[in-house]
Amino acid sequence: METVAVLDFETTGLSPNMGDRATEIAITLLKDGQIIDRFQSLMNAGRRIPSDVVHLTGITNEMIGSAPSIEQVMRDAVKFVGKTPVVAHNASFDKKFWEAELARLSIRTESSFACTLLLSRRIYPQSINHRLSTLVQLLGLPTTGRAHRAMVDAEMTSHLWSRIRADIARSYPLAPVSHALLTNVQKVPRVKVPLWLQACSQSRSDA
Repeated sequence: METVAVLDFETTGLSPNMGDRATEIAITLLKDGQIIDRFQSLMNAGRRIPSDVVHLTGITNEMIGSAPSIEQVMRDAVKFVGKTPVVAHNASFDKKFWEAELARLSIRTESSFACTLLLSRRIYPQSINHRLSTLVQLLGLPTTGRAHRAMVDAEMTSHLWSRIRADIARSYPLAPVSHALLTNVQKVPRVKVPLWLQACSQSRSDA
């Protein structure tokens, strides 16, 4: 079965282009619906965390002051991920920090990102919104602690990814539901997703 790396960052703000930096990273390795390994660390990039972000995440300036350097953590993180395809909730956010921090280290990466936010908009249009916490409650997924801490969010995203794969496999004879398939699904307009998946299913049946 395919293994994916489910990634979540906590940061000082919304954009590395505005000088924001990562403060925490968590990664789970997920295989066949089971978390088989974890990587998590706070990190110190020499940036203060604004008070509103401290309130949101619970990560304080004192905590990152004693954390390992962001350079050390990111080098370890990229080794942990390797060539494994990546999943994140609101992946555009995590991807831009992943790429920005690795670019600072002159590390090139071609990681392929799938986004559970984009997928949930297409697979669960009945949800009142597509925040991670809302989807976890809607689908009855496990929670392990406070949201907006990287490992908790990575674990919830892992459960959401597994549920999306299971729901698609249950509705369409498409098993296995791969990372590559879902990166294509997230680009399809929502109203066209059922027909698109039916066409994929038929194509596999004819092969």
